[in-house]
Amino acid sequence: MQTAKQRQDAILRGLICGGEVSLAVAETTCLVNEAIRIHGLSPLSAAALGRTLTAAAYMCSSLKEERGALSVSIKGNGVGGSIYVSGDKALHMRGYIENPHAELPPNARGKLDVGGCVGKEGYISVVRDDGEGQPFVGTTPLVSGEIGEDFAAYFAYSEQLPTALAVGVKIGTDGRCLGAGGVFLQPLPGASEESIRYVEETIGKFAAVSSMLEAHTAEEVLHEHFGAVQFYTLHPVYKCNCSRNYIEGILQGMGAAELRSIIAEQGKIAVHCHYCNIDHTFTPEETEELIARGEK
Repeated sequence: MQTAKQRQDAILRGLICGGEVSLAVAETTCLVNEAIRIHGLSPLSAAALGRTLTAAAYMCSSLKEERGALSVSIKGNGVGGSIYVSGDKALHMRGYIENPHAELPPNARGKLDVGGCVGKEGYISVVRDDGEGQPFVGTTPLVSGEIGEDFAAYFAYSEQLPTALAVGVKIGTDGRCLGAGGVFLQPLPGASEESIRYVEETIGKFAAVSSMLEAHTAEEVLHEHFGAVQFYTLHPVYKCNCSRNYIEGILQGMGAAELRSIIAEQGKIAVHCHYCNIDHTFTPEETEELIARGEK
């Protein structure tokens, strides 16, 4: 078994069933642990955000253009509040959950109650920009709040791409993620009934996908369950695209009058990035320097 230090997240993609089904096996343990570190997540919030990060990373692995980007919003009525995840074609992923410290008793199966964290009433919304200037926006109602079923419904109804998937996050007693990832099976247009039936029968084997990925690499899971599949590998990482320079550009766009008004009211300007949980603070002197640079 790999130790946490040896792990490297990966999404393996290939074709099975004679090229009629797209397969992806994702390991996202490091991604989830970085989210736990940044946001101080409770086990329940880590499971909800981690499942969403995993599904979104899979979707980002399908982006076609280098400038492609994707964002996911899950807004339910559960104790965790809304979940937001963004990523790009390079699989630079980031996300947060409104209540990072959500807690609930275990569900009827003795597992983390992700459905209760997310809620069963609400919606999942995806904005996908393939870099062509015309973003696709799809929204579907939540099915269970368990994330996997909700993404399956999204694929079927918003993108007309029926997809069988299993996503999971396993949290240890120390609050760290022991195993996280997912398996995604998507019949391609024109797939035979036999291939579709294979997908429906096979996805049930991955109900404990997080435990599989605690004990085995994504490649081992792929070969054990799907045989000698030709695949290519992508590596998702947690990376926020904010920086002080980026924030400075946004502030300069607000104009001198607005910036000075904030300084007069608050004595400073503080911009909080929810994705990396960092405050970018500007003193009155730094703000004046910023204004001067913007006027040159």
